[in-house]
Amino acid sequence: MNSNSQSANTDTYSHRLADIVGTAIALLTLTLPVFVIAHYSSTNLPYNQPSLTYSLPRMDD
Repeated sequence: MNSNSQSANTDTYSHRLADIVGTAIALLTLTLPVFVIAHYSSTNLPYNQPSLTYSLPRMDD
């Protein structure tokens, strides 16, 4: 009986450890790309830059 209770404790521990590791991997998968993109994105982007327009030459009749 004692070996069965030790086996149950080991299974519970391994399941709990797997849950913690799985949660950590899930959180890293969701958050790490956001931080990497934010870190490497340029902060000097001109957000209010006027659009470039030009006039076409007109041909007078």
